[in-house]
Amino acid sequence: MVLAAGGWPGWWTVGWVTAAMAGARTCAMATNRVVDRVIDARNPRTAGRHLPAGTLSVGELRLLAAAGAALMFVAAGMLNALCLALAPLALVFLVGYSYTKRFTWLSHWILGFTDGIAAAGGWIAVRGTFDAPALVLWFALTVWIAGFDLIYACQDVDVDRAQGLHSVPARFGVAAALATARVSHALTAAALALLGGLAALGPWYWAGWVAAVGLLVYEHSLVSPRDLSRLDVAFFNVNGYIALIVLAAVVLGLWR
Repeated sequence: MVLAAGGWPGWWTVGWVTAAMAGARTCAMATNRVVDRVIDARNPRTAGRHLPAGTLSVGELRLLAAAGAALMFVAAGMLNALCLALAPLALVFLVGYSYTKRFTWLSHWILGFTDGIAAAGGWIAVRGTFDAPALVLWFALTVWIAGFDLIYACQDVDVDRAQGLHSVPARFGVAAALATARVSHALTAAALALLGGLAALGPWYWAGWVAAVGLLVYEHSLVSPRDLSRLDVAFFNVNGYIALIVLAAVVLGLWR
């Protein structure tokens, strides 16, 4: 939104984009819990989630998912015609990505692509059109999220293989998955550099870019095929910092 507007996009846009994001994420996460409830029950790491534990029902989660989708559509309609026209396509990915690990180890990049829709959505909400920076940011999100999802999936190798699920770690091994994650994050760094050039962002953006790349390097130093004990720090903490740094870098880069 900030990039598309070249600054503050206005409360109307920010409010409805935030509502669309909340609705979309709620729909996707609730659907994921319903779709994976049997798998989650068989995995010691996820057996305590609400559906396997019986603290919520399938009907309640389906209702929550439907409410999230409805909120996304209302918000898209309040933004502009292109947002509303593309909302059904976004919904296909939000619901469908949960099924992909049943038939392809490319599921990590499909998840990244699905989350990356947010970048295009934020841009279109402001401008009502697709432009090159939005596509570059979409790609950056696709490979960034795929990279840390590859790391996260390394802890479930045995369960995935036992249940016939598809992932890069289950198909090719943990070492290959971590190497692929490094390539994905190298592409993330390159895409964010291209974004800075296309948007003509100032020195503060590049300072943030250096910090984000440094954190990506640090993230990969925390895990190895022989030691995944710090995986949660790599997955949750470091990527949270990267997200905030990139946002701050973009804002400061515009007001150079």
